[in-house]
Amino acid sequence: MSYQSINPFNGELVKSFEEHSDEQLETAIATASTCFESWRKLSFSERATVVSRAAAIMRERTDELAGLITLEMGKLIAESVGEVKLSADILDYYATHAERFLATERLNPESGEAAVESSPLGVLFGVQPWNFPYYQLARFAGPNLMAGNVVMVKHSGTVPQCAIAFEQVWLAAGAPVGAYTNLLISHDQVLTAIDNSRIRGVALTGGVAAAKGVAERAGRNIKKSTMELGGNDAFIVLEDADLDKTLTWALWAKMNNMGQCCIAAKRFIIVEELADSFLSKFKAAMEALVPGDPMDAGTTLGPLSTEAALIQLVKQVDEAIAHGATLVLGGKRMDRPGAFMQPTILTDISPDNPAYREEFFGPVALFFRVKDEDAAIALANDSDYGLGGSVFTQDVERGKRIASRIETGMVFVNHPTWTASDLPFGGIKNSGYGRELSSHGIHEFVNKKLVRVASINAPS
Repeated sequence: MSYQSINPFNGELVKSFEEHSDEQLETAIATASTCFESWRKLSFSERATVVSRAAAIMRERTDELAGLITLEMGKLIAESVGEVKLSADILDYYATHAERFLATERLNPESGEAAVESSPLGVLFGVQPWNFPYYQLARFAGPNLMAGNVVMVKHSGTVPQCAIAFEQVWLAAGAPVGAYTNLLISHDQVLTAIDNSRIRGVALTGGVAAAKGVAERAGRNIKKSTMELGGNDAFIVLEDADLDKTLTWALWAKMNNMGQCCIAAKRFIIVEELADSFLSKFKAAMEALVPGDPMDAGTTLGPLSTEAALIQLVKQVDEAIAHGATLVLGGKRMDRPGAFMQPTILTDISPDNPAYREEFFGPVALFFRVKDEDAAIALANDSDYGLGGSVFTQDVERGKRIASRIETGMVFVNHPTWTASDLPFGGIKNSGYGRELSSHGIHEFVNKKLVRVASINAPS
């Protein structure tokens, strides 16, 4: 079974789901294609009624939906509640602003008239990950449904109940069958879907290996795609930073979602003057985390999403140590049931250590000390990834200058990289291409059509 709810807190199998057959996949695509022809003709206000109702239903069912996140992938319950609310906010954001974002753009040619219209492409196909089971779906579905597209989603096999629940939200909101479709399909069927001529765009959030296969298939079929991949975000602390406030954000940046976040802080780059003090206090904060049931509000250290994720992370840590890294804290699985990893800090990581280039998807912090801001920027940019990053300094103008020199899609000053409905999200290099959220996200899968009116008289 490739679609299974397994509670990572205790390893118990909760429920299994059968994959869709090839016939079911074909029927679903045909239904979506038919739905598109009517959905695209609705006004923005008619589509907004459905999308805003979906947001309202998510808020009404917050506890139920949040509980499924925590059950299936182990997120702390307070964070799960926050994710449901953020997802609803995203839907409302596009219900409110889509018409303005996609308004016809009037041009000023030397003669005649010209305008650029935005029109939907058709059926879109998304491949989405487990780490934010609703947020990932909302930021794909919200803008594209409001643009007049319809969406089909292959969600992660580890969060099938979340995937099904999100589809049910849309049906309850009055969306026609085919506007939002959840697909329980295999890897081979993913490629089959991308090959289908009725699929007009492809979006993936995930790892580089998966992206290469999906992007290649989309390219072979000459289909627009967006790829939101991993990150190796730098958390830069300059000598004039407010250390106590910065440390509070450092813990949050590393441990939100147990570090299983593409924009989690992964490389802590600290200027020499603060390095020892930062490391000592950060270590104490990591040690103080309380493991337990993620459904319990008192728990501050939950499990990783799966046993496989835990095994992979421990393997990475072991390899890093074997190549010369110093283990400051943790490094092993916890001696208790469930997929629990000790909070971990590694330092003395040389450029020839595999850890220098890898993404650690969990509660593992890589610590680097540097002599000054130029060295910090050089280290931040020495990465195969380019998603987010952050700079901490009491001189905001200095922070902005440094942010401009960091080679990523997003940089925050005095706050960890994070997400909001009205902020564009995406990266460069191995972190992918394209943008989601804000006004930028809704323009990815629309046709920018030029309409030109010129004089019929031929030149004499």
